[in-house]
Amino acid sequence: MERTKRASIEFSLIWKSLQAQHRDRFHFSRIIFWRDIFPGGFADALPGMAQGEERTEDFDAGVLVPCFSSRNVFPVMEFQIDFRSHGKTQLELRPGRFYPRGIVQSPYTFPKETRPFRYLGRKGSHLMVDLNHPLAEYPVTLSARVVEHLDPQVERGGLCNDIAFSVTDNGPGLQAGRQDMDMDILHGSPFSRVDEGDDTVFYGIDHFVDHVDAAALSTITSIYSRLLKPGMMVLDLMSSRDSHLSGDLDGLSVTGLGLNQDDLEKNGRLSERVTCDLNLEPRLPFQDAEFDAAVCSLSVEYLIEPIRVFREVARVLRPGAPFIVTFSNRWFQPKVIALWTELQLFERMGLVLEYFRKSGGFGNLNSESVRGLPRPVDDPSFPDLRESDPVFAVWGEALS
Repeated sequence: MERTKRASIEFSLIWKSLQAQHRDRFHFSRIIFWRDIFPGGFADALPGMAQGEERTEDFDAGVLVPCFSSRNVFPVMEFQIDFRSHGKTQLELRPGRFYPRGIVQSPYTFPKETRPFRYLGRKGSHLMVDLNHPLAEYPVTLSARVVEHLDPQVERGGLCNDIAFSVTDNGPGLQAGRQDMDMDILHGSPFSRVDEGDDTVFYGIDHFVDHVDAAALSTITSIYSRLLKPGMMVLDLMSSRDSHLSGDLDGLSVTGLGLNQDDLEKNGRLSERVTCDLNLEPRLPFQDAEFDAAVCSLSVEYLIEPIRVFREVARVLRPGAPFIVTFSNRWFQPKVIALWTELQLFERMGLVLEYFRKSGGFGNLNSESVRGLPRPVDDPSFPDLRESDPVFAVWGEALS
């Protein structure tokens, strides 16, 4: 029987909103060329591509996802919205935000459905909902890079990957506001926390926890390596035992600002160590335009004065310097802000983009997501979790 060609391939969905440039990466550990479903000319091109080779195609709006339809925008009565169907208490809907479709009782939704819809606000006595895919109105570029060719083997049947569906499902698009409205994302009391106690006490205890697996940490490091340059003066904001900076970035001078002095001392990448509670005093103890870049790893979800902090970061960066914020889907529950836990996974990138925008100190905004990488087999959560933790990055450049 004929043996089938297989490969590990990363697809990147590239698109632009009014707020930022976006790239959403999805890693397929095993592509079966005869069985999987590819958009455009990828089916013919990919089997003959060399390892490391890349192919890119442009798609009009409504090709990779269903076309925008006005029929998917319709009014419902207030009694047709029920958060309890998803195990939540009744919450106030915010215009521009996304919620699980299952909370809407209509002929077009079903209970427990988790796919998102966008709430558009009130129109008279009705609530307007939008069930269109969040990417429905965006032209997109799809890029495929061959990561590794796998040994051919006999394949009989099995499930197939629908590439267009996989790369656009479960998040991409949620980080952007609708083109004709902003997201009402910071209304109310978004920065309340379960534990409002002294942060220096909580973080003064060694928790010895890595919030993400080794593959996700490596992804964070690779993002920093791509956006930083050797010899930079770097501010590691909310730093701890690891700055996630590659050793290939020679000559970096890294200043770590964090809460736990012992953790900072264990971080061998740091040239200088500063203890500071940004939730108590958002002003950074540095001069204007002191740094060439700043990073914040797996910590932005704990800030209760994020816009003030981002404004301060812009102040201490030189014009054009990048500020890169990375995060995933796990955190210290007592200290995370309430809004973070309410938002959809990709919607949190939209929140961080709002921090950048409302601080007024940054331009050239970008977001990037990475999903589907295999979890290392020596990870404590393997084999229950086969995929690596997702990684999300948002960055901008300091204005002059």
